[in-house]
Amino acid sequence: MSQPRVLERGDEFLSQFPRDTKSWQFFSKTTMYFTVFVSKTFLNIFYKPRLNGLENLDVAMTKAEKENRGIITVMNHMSVVDDPFVWGTLPFSFYIKHGNNFRWCLAASNLCFATPTLAKFFSLGQTLSTERFGKGPFQGSIDAAIRLLSPDDTLDLEFSPDRNNNQNESTKLRSEQKNLLKVLKPGEKASGLYKPPLIREKPSWIHVYPEGFVLQLEPPFNNSMRYFKWGITRLILESTEAPVVVPMFATGFEKIAPETDAGSKFGRYLPKEFGSEINVTIGKQISEEIINGFRQEWQNICDKYLDHNSNGDLNYNLKFSKEAEQLRSDVAASLREHVALIRHEIRKFPQEDPRFKSPSWWKRYTKTEGESDKDVKFIGQNWAIRRLQGFSDDDNLEDLANIEEH
Repeated sequence: MSQPRVLERGDEFLSQFPRDTKSWQFFSKTTMYFTVFVSKTFLNIFYKPRLNGLENLDVAMTKAEKENRGIITVMNHMSVVDDPFVWGTLPFSFYIKHGNNFRWCLAASNLCFATPTLAKFFSLGQTLSTERFGKGPFQGSIDAAIRLLSPDDTLDLEFSPDRNNNQNESTKLRSEQKNLLKVLKPGEKASGLYKPPLIREKPSWIHVYPEGFVLQLEPPFNNSMRYFKWGITRLILESTEAPVVVPMFATGFEKIAPETDAGSKFGRYLPKEFGSEINVTIGKQISEEIINGFRQEWQNICDKYLDHNSNGDLNYNLKFSKEAEQLRSDVAASLREHVALIRHEIRKFPQEDPRFKSPSWWKRYTKTEGESDKDVKFIGQNWAIRRLQGFSDDDNLEDLANIEEH
């Protein structure tokens, strides 16, 4: 389902750090285990962590490994400590059972990659630098995540410009690539057509917070969600194999780091409300029928807008046609609904205000800085407001806002 140039850009993005070396792999796994250990210790000493549905993630991960597919977990975003603390709720036995397969995630470049030291640390922690406020879903971190979810470590030629004329040749080339990789030892590079940008022995796991920003609202709207952005839809539609997709819903992390202290230089990093319950609930895998149905729609759009001059890349219509945009909206809405079902049916929270499902409502609300609907009040700040994150105003602010909606 990928365009070859998308996968190549994903490789280029991942190659910004020496992820294809054994030393990087060692320090990366050490960083991940250390972070999980600290998170787990902190939560168990000072709070009351509750984990529900671990068996759902275990079954999904086992399925992904057995079928050589990537896996996506998707969760609401309540707090700046959602990640890494959410992974402190999982037992060490889970990571050991699944071959030290830790999650990859996407994080704001202006926060987590602001200095070389932070960039190195978060990259070792399997985090992809993502630009907000204008970049939208067509950027390097999304391409890299698509590459990570494409488990065969080959370049997919399915949508190459000469697909129809040279399908047999393309199929033969892909088969040769896969056969070459089968005889390699784990971590060994292919010396011919393709060199993977990282060492990995299992399909990758991507964890996504599709809201894009932390959301803490005053009652009666607490524990609600924003709309889901389009970046995650590209991961589902464009990976070379359909990923296994698992929804999650968490509460309590907002008590550790309430947004009331977001403007404080020191208070923001001091934990609060010791003894509070932290609840992480993992739902069952989203139906294969649903995911494959969306991917078939994407296949049809790609067939319709196949462009022999696009050099194996996403052309204008694959990005911005009404069909492509509607499909991304449908996928995002479906994912949000699956997370919301955990919120309503398992966690027994009241139904959300229907306004919160609407991207256009959030755009209007953010643009007016809350004046459009004064009954909805943030705890702290609405970080989707561009100027609050240190960005200066410019003449293209409206265009940037339009892109950021997705």
